[in-house]
Amino acid sequence: MPQNERWGRTYEGPGETPEVQKIMAEEAVVGLQGTNLSAPETVLACAKHFVGDGGTTNGIDQGNTQVSEEVLRNIHMSGYIDAIDAGVGTVMASYNSWNGEKLHGHTYLLTDVLKNELGFDGFVISDWKGVDQMDEDYRTAVKRAINAGIDMVMVPDRYEIFIGHLVDLVNQGEVSIYRIEDAVRRILKQKFLLNLFEEPYTDPSLSSSFGSTEHRNVAKQAVRESMVLLDAKNDILPLQKNGQTILVAGSLAADLGAQCGGWTIWWQGGNGDITTGTDIVTGIENVAETSEVIYSPTGVYNGDVDVAVVVVGEKTPYAEGQGDRENLDLDASDILMLKNLKEAGIPTIALLVSGRPMILGELTTYADAVFAIWYPGSEGEGVAEILFGDYQPSGKLTHSWPKNMAQIPINVGDANYDPLYAYKHGLQYFPVIDSATELLPIAASTNREGNGVLLSLSGAVSELNATAADFEVTLNGVAQSDFISSVELTSYDASMILVGLNSNISQSDEVTLTYSGNNILSGELTMSSFTDYYVHNAVGGEIIVHSLPGIVQAEDYYEMFGVQTESCSDVGGGLNVGYIDAGDWMRYQVQVNQTGEYNLVGRISGYEFGTLRFKFNGAIEATLSYSSTNGWQSWADFSTSVYLEAGTYTMEVIAQNGAFNINYFEFNYNGNAITDVNTQLNDFTLYPNPFKESLAVQFSSLKDQAIQIRMIDITGKYSNVLYVGEVFEGENSFNFHIDASLPKGVYFIEVKDKTKRYFSKVIKQ
Repeated sequence: MPQNERWGRTYEGPGETPEVQKIMAEEAVVGLQGTNLSAPETVLACAKHFVGDGGTTNGIDQGNTQVSEEVLRNIHMSGYIDAIDAGVGTVMASYNSWNGEKLHGHTYLLTDVLKNELGFDGFVISDWKGVDQMDEDYRTAVKRAINAGIDMVMVPDRYEIFIGHLVDLVNQGEVSIYRIEDAVRRILKQKFLLNLFEEPYTDPSLSSSFGSTEHRNVAKQAVRESMVLLDAKNDILPLQKNGQTILVAGSLAADLGAQCGGWTIWWQGGNGDITTGTDIVTGIENVAETSEVIYSPTGVYNGDVDVAVVVVGEKTPYAEGQGDRENLDLDASDILMLKNLKEAGIPTIALLVSGRPMILGELTTYADAVFAIWYPGSEGEGVAEILFGDYQPSGKLTHSWPKNMAQIPINVGDANYDPLYAYKHGLQYFPVIDSATELLPIAASTNREGNGVLLSLSGAVSELNATAADFEVTLNGVAQSDFISSVELTSYDASMILVGLNSNISQSDEVTLTYSGNNILSGELTMSSFTDYYVHNAVGGEIIVHSLPGIVQAEDYYEMFGVQTESCSDVGGGLNVGYIDAGDWMRYQVQVNQTGEYNLVGRISGYEFGTLRFKFNGAIEATLSYSSTNGWQSWADFSTSVYLEAGTYTMEVIAQNGAFNINYFEFNYNGNAITDVNTQLNDFTLYPNPFKESLAVQFSSLKDQAIQIRMIDITGKYSNVLYVGEVFEGENSFNFHIDASLPKGVYFIEVKDKTKRYFSKVIKQ
């Protein structure tokens, strides 16, 4: 019974309570053993692993289960009792310990409880090399295991040594002949029931049906009935078989091995086409009729689409302890792929491929529907049949779904039980806006910068009259005053509200959101107030802050769209960013330590001419032009200049063209550009300075040309665009009226032509 999702064998268990275990136990035994064990199609069933392996501390495989006997019996042992009552032929001992004592040597549990109290009359088998773990001295290990009640031992290699030790233990009286006879009697009984002495070989007559259509239809049924619809909104489901353009995104959508998980073909499973079956994207293509299905492993697609099915989750299959994890966060690349599609205005359906509940984080905010499809196995078409509405979703969670890693372990019945999704949660229908009776919050998360909270609602907002006073943010249990600056709909989804903040949330903060208004409407529905709604804290993560002057390695972005990394042969090696198309971008966090002009050098290779566009805090811009280097790994330096005030910036680098690679960006300090650059203009003056509402800008231009005049605040953000147009050779004069509401302080006036930017400082009173 898995009690901690960190455990790598979570997907092998029936859930966190005995409820499903008890339902399955008898059915599984009868399904395998039938009513006549000697029939050619029957198999001897094995109930495993006895007992408590899902309850180890910290979810460590083969670890120590530190629980009372009451918990061991009520949670971990219930299904074994039903299996024994159904006549199960074997029980396998578990690798784990119970309160410090290994199960393979636990006389009380294997003999006193299992065999004597519960009446199990089959045989107990060890796990693979389970006896070897009992003691460093192999003879002692064999003695402890056999005397504890192990009847059959899996000895993969040193069976001759095992036999020698066991014979000597019997001869020395350390293992009784009665214990040997009891084990042999139990084993022989099952062999006689199986009719192995009369029919020792497998009946091959049924082998032709392996992998048959009939079998695959049963597998598809299992896929359909096990999928859990965690959330859905916006009438996004079902997909339409005709007339839609459907983008299927994510490498997991075309990875048959990954969707099968561990124990497939090999112990750990594997990626790719390791077996015969249908991956998820092929299943969607098979069920769609005239709807166009487009596949992109990275989610990058420049055409128009109606909906995106985004497949995310555990990328590499695993089994046993190799699946133990300290962190169950989704890959940042998965979240970013989903976010990019959502911010492009595309409705999104997230399919989570995993062997356990994962920390969904921002996924629930950016997805219009979320399915847990677990490891669906070889029949990906079963997933598609639910998506297209051939069948209604019917699965329910057998695990409580944690909000974050701090909640793990979380199980139904815990004190202060408050999961993201409760045990047995699962929508049994596709929500329809027209039949909705209330407008509800679906999910909330901070943005990466920590200066906003995104709130996803169950339907599109038709009227938003909420103000900052209607919302309240709580950090670490303390309500924050004057913390909210704005409330607005996002530009890309009318069912998402952005709550802007006056101060930044820190990465370690626990965040909740309270709404006390009555002025957010979706048609005739009004959103009710709510208190302390959970907000996923997505601040920071693993963002690297790059110090300038200095080098920013191109691959050290914290967000990107469309690009990939590859090995770099330039001096220093490492990685470079490649596979770049026009419109692709990367974002970096940079700390500028000195105010002034910087020489920005891009280390670039490729076969085409083009430009890179740089944006700092969404405002200050620079353009870097490059030319062909006649090779993907033939590197050259290309440069431009940019003026930056000291401070922290989000630097966005946007490709205007494709077919090139980037190794790094180097920022070299050139000095105080306000004085150094302004000397290139004749009589660049501002007056009055300081000013209140009116400001005159005068300068002499060397030629007729197009320019822009803009005002920049002390943080580097553009606060006003004053003029865009033509100037003439000679003296030019402009008079600007500046809004009185502009805060007092230091600003810079920027005059920008096609090649340079010129600055002068001004003070607003």
